[in-house]
Amino acid sequence: MFDLDKWQEILGTISKNKLRTFLTGFSVAWGIFILIVLLGAGQGLRNGAESQFLHDAVNSINIEGGVTTMAHKGIKPGREIILKTEDYNFLRNNIKQIDKISAALGSSSFEMSYKGRHASYTLRSCMPDHAYLENANMLTGRFVNNNDIEEFRKVCAIGYPVRDELFKDEDPINKYIDVNGTPYKVVGVFTDPGNGDLNRVYVPLTTFQRASGSGKEVTTIWANLRKDNAQDGDATVKEIRNMLAARYNFNSADLNAVRVDNWGEEYKRIMSMLDGIKIFIWIIGICTLLAGIVGVSNIMMIIVKERTNEIGVRKALGATPISIVMLVVQEAVFITAVSGYVGLVLGVGLLQFMSNNLQGDFFKNPSIDFNLAILATLMIIFSGALAGFFPAMRAARVQPVEALRAE
Repeated sequence: MFDLDKWQEILGTISKNKLRTFLTGFSVAWGIFILIVLLGAGQGLRNGAESQFLHDAVNSINIEGGVTTMAHKGIKPGREIILKTEDYNFLRNNIKQIDKISAALGSSSFEMSYKGRHASYTLRSCMPDHAYLENANMLTGRFVNNNDIEEFRKVCAIGYPVRDELFKDEDPINKYIDVNGTPYKVVGVFTDPGNGDLNRVYVPLTTFQRASGSGKEVTTIWANLRKDNAQDGDATVKEIRNMLAARYNFNSADLNAVRVDNWGEEYKRIMSMLDGIKIFIWIIGICTLLAGIVGVSNIMMIIVKERTNEIGVRKALGATPISIVMLVVQEAVFITAVSGYVGLVLGVGLLQFMSNNLQGDFFKNPSIDFNLAILATLMIIFSGALAGFFPAMRAARVQPVEALRAE
């Protein structure tokens, strides 16, 4: 493998056929480059999808009112089902699988101000468990609590970007911000892994219901399942739908009357789809690489044919078949290894560029792990050996007399 004469001969052959060698190597480099970029981009999509789900509780259930589309017990379809605070309390007390639960009355953008500084942020009403469900972590102070709910307190928890813009370097705790003419006392500042969730101001649901004159109406009830019951999400969805159907007198098979979404199952479905995309990417990448390897094998066939006389002389002088095989295989491995490494480096470089410049909510940290890089390197070496093996076997079978007669 480290025979200096062999390496001089291989490099000499390559230098005499620069264009042919370049085109051969390019096909291999392109195959590895495409494989690495596709795998990295696929991982970026997966990371983005996971981050969107992991911003909030994954094993959660979302419940919203709707409009009936089926007649039930003499009641015509088209009846609007509006959820109430009582439904939140009912589900919290009667669904044993529920761990944390919150309710909200929509989300709206409001003009907010403090000491002459104005900005527009999303105001969202909620219950105390909402902090857990949103994965909101308190930096200072506290979140909305049960006393705030029961006493209709005008308090709020704000995201740190809201603090930075309205309060600058001032401590916002126990200060009041004006929300569309209503003062709310800041009781806490939070951070959230979801960038879109940071520009929010959370207030007690009951306070917002009273301020908006909406009575006890809620638009969304959001709950997550206990870890030991997370696998029974569909059964819990069915149980919730049956209970609400009995409370509001609609057909439990009417999926539009009350919408109950199981985000845990949605998460599994999307992850399964991304796994399928990853398999498809491997197929496309390997097929592209194989096309390059076939090209290398064809070129090695041509090289063997061109060097038939030389091979005949070698065998006449005592060269063994294994030495002929190793000479051809070594050249093929060298071309594919160098070309593949170039493709690997360029692919990783492009992924790094994408990671630095093309990040988004649904596309994060496109990359390949170390094990995949090692696997790609082994694929290059194996492919090079395979590409040179068959031409090498043909060369080894050449008879000296026939080889010397060849033109």
